[in-house]
Amino acid sequence: MSDSDHILDATRPPLDVIAAAAERRTQQDTHLSGAQLLQEHDQRQMFRRLIDPGIFRPNSKEVAFVSLKTLLTLAENLLREPDNLKFQQFKATNDTIRRRLIEPKGTLEYAIALGFRPDVKEFQPIYVFNPRKMAELRMGAAILREAVDLESQKQERAQRSKKEEKAAIEAAAQNVKLAFLDDRMTKKMRDQRERQHRESRKDDGPMSPLTPIQASSPSPSVDLQTEMPGVGQTLTSSDRNVDSPPPYND
Repeated sequence: MSDSDHILDATRPPLDVIAAAAERRTQQDTHLSGAQLLQEHDQRQMFRRLIDPGIFRPNSKEVAFVSLKTLLTLAENLLREPDNLKFQQFKATNDTIRRRLIEPKGTLEYAIALGFRPDVKEFQPIYVFNPRKMAELRMGAAILREAVDLESQKQERAQRSKKEEKAAIEAAAQNVKLAFLDDRMTKKMRDQRERQHRESRKDDGPMSPLTPIQASSPSPSVDLQTEMPGVGQTLTSSDRNVDSPPPYND
């Protein structure tokens, strides 16, 4: 070992000192990470409260949803092109901005939390983004995206439910209509059969009661002279058979 190596070994701290220092740094890093996580959690909760109840409660669902999508568009444009001056500011006098960000309650507060601050340019009120607020912008955009996706799913479910309810009502009405038409058809066919039956009885004429001949009518007299040959005639001697023997005389 050279003299220089001995000097380095003499000036090098012991291994236990190095390990202790590394452990302290690890603890410090862990402590800082925990503090950052806690801070980020608080910021997320703050952004969520700005959305609900901040924006959803005082506004209608339609107005609140449009405002959230407008805020998300501003944030995503700026995150995609942070150096674009067009995305770094918006005019408060713009008609769309006024209807979607200025007039609805709670919306402008969210834009300020994203990093936009009020300013005046050419005697016009504007809101300009602070470049040092990129972390807040990213976090606020993520919470906005979460809220917009959740509300979109709710609206889709509501629309499906409304369509299913409408289809069920239409199906029930169709069934009632078909049942009504079936009843009318059945009654029409029954009336037609009854009418045909009445017409057939009318064509046959009135029915005369049957009279048993032997039970209610006396037997007609029989003309014996007509019906029985020889009745009413008297035999003479000349009509007798000559070959027949004479009557016996005692």
